[in-house]
Amino acid sequence: MRTEINFDGIVGPSHNYAGLSPGNLAATRNRGQRSHPRAAALQGIAKMRANLALGLPQGILLPHARPDHAWLAQLGLSYAHAPPHSQAQALSASPMWAANAATVSPAPDTADRRCHLTVANLATLPHRSHEWPETLAQLRLAFADPAFVVHPPVPAPFGDEGAANHMRLAPAHDAQGVEVFVYGIAGGPFPARQHPDASAAIARRHLLDPDRTLFVQQSEEAIAAGAFHNDVVAVANGRVLFAHEKAFADKHHFYEQLHRALPEVEIVEVPDAEVSLADAISSYLFNAQLVALPSGATALIVPSEARDTPSVWNWLQAHLAGNGPIRQVEVVDVRESMANGGGPACLRLRVVADPATVDPRFLVDAARLDRIAAVIETHWPEAIDPTQLAEPALLDRIESARRALLDVLGIVELRDR
Repeated sequence: MRTEINFDGIVGPSHNYAGLSPGNLAATRNRGQRSHPRAAALQGIAKMRANLALGLPQGILLPHARPDHAWLAQLGLSYAHAPPHSQAQALSASPMWAANAATVSPAPDTADRRCHLTVANLATLPHRSHEWPETLAQLRLAFADPAFVVHPPVPAPFGDEGAANHMRLAPAHDAQGVEVFVYGIAGGPFPARQHPDASAAIARRHLLDPDRTLFVQQSEEAIAAGAFHNDVVAVANGRVLFAHEKAFADKHHFYEQLHRALPEVEIVEVPDAEVSLADAISSYLFNAQLVALPSGATALIVPSEARDTPSVWNWLQAHLAGNGPIRQVEVVDVRESMANGGGPACLRLRVVADPATVDPRFLVDAARLDRIAAVIETHWPEAIDPTQLAEPALLDRIESARRALLDVLGIVELRDR
């Protein structure tokens, strides 16, 4: 039976604060700070445990090989002789944000009734542009069943950043839905990362019904304020669209299109007068997991920063008291990820599928998470200072930590990447 599975990226042992993403205010603000890879990864495991406790199926995506020596070789560099900015780009743990891994169209939406995944090229930023080959390898392992089609990335320069700029609304996970592709045109001093031509190409590849496929422009004001992806200002699940008032360039036209395609849609819009763009972005209110619980109720999984921001927490409490469509709010601590610019939604890729069609090595239960946590506690560095990035001992520990995890999970196919 098809259901929604959240595949969370395990925070890699090279997690550090190099501040490589212009427009991601948290990442640039914390540039040069001391990071804590072990705590970051264990926070991610705790979030997955909380999802399991809610009755939600849970999967994993794995840290990539870091440093990426093959990418550096393409630049004519070795890690030891690379300039510091190239070392940081090769060492980035950004694959932890699985929302950028791919765009996913479930089988009920596609003409061939197979689940389609297109790996994101992440072409806008150098430190992310070399993620796609290993992401593609992982997805082709996890989704090797004929129920899936895994596509390579859209060619550069058409920047595609995956599910972070894609939303799906449907009466039920297993029913035909409406897919919404959000793109950017400009964002003041910051790059708009999702190219409209990339979104259109993915929709064609995925064999989507044009009448149930919407292309929506993100507002320039939101991008300029630090909403580098749509999922910083909007999220959708089931019949519910949860968005900031200033998320979209022409919200009225978008809402009209959405109502025509899905009359039962419930739009929950947060007014700027009650929660400013600045508060929404700093708290990652919308970079939350909007999920359908086994009871059928809709819940919102928010970072602890949302609870710590008075305007955000007051709005959430008022919504719950007013009997709105979001009936439950769960708080998780992902502070290490948040400090690098990624909240709960950044850490997961949603795939609607029958779990029996997924490689079981990529699915987890409590016992499997215990084994993963034991590897993290033993092998992940406790802390990384920016001055350590060139130290051979740190690099050896990062590489051996990833190998230890792959060995425990039995995913030997990725060991030599």
